[in-house]
Amino acid sequence: MTNNPSPNQPNKPLHPLPKGLVELYGLLAVLFVLVPEWLAGNALAQLQDSNSEASLPATSAAWKRVPELMLASLSMLELRALARSRRLYGYQRQLREHLTLRLLKQLRKQR
Repeated sequence: MTNNPSPNQPNKPLHPLPKGLVELYGLLAVLFVLVPEWLAGNALAQLQDSNSEASLPATSAAWKRVPELMLASLSMLELRALARSRRLYGYQRQLREHLTLRLLKQLRKQR
């Protein structure tokens, strides 16, 4: 018992959807997908405008001013070079977190 159609039975033709129904589906797609995205985008834009005074400082100024940001943006190679220039002993075998903490303590002492 197979489901293969016999050559004597013709395939049933598919009936196309009415044009009005296709247009209705298109309208529903716009209403359910595009309109909520548009509303969310406008809401986020208004939130960003209202919090303009609480925005982050420019990256170039913050990178020089905030030691945590400076150390977080450095690669491990750069962290070790900074530790070598600061004469921290044992920096070669330390993990990133521990080395960052040591450098941060030294940078805070310097200020």
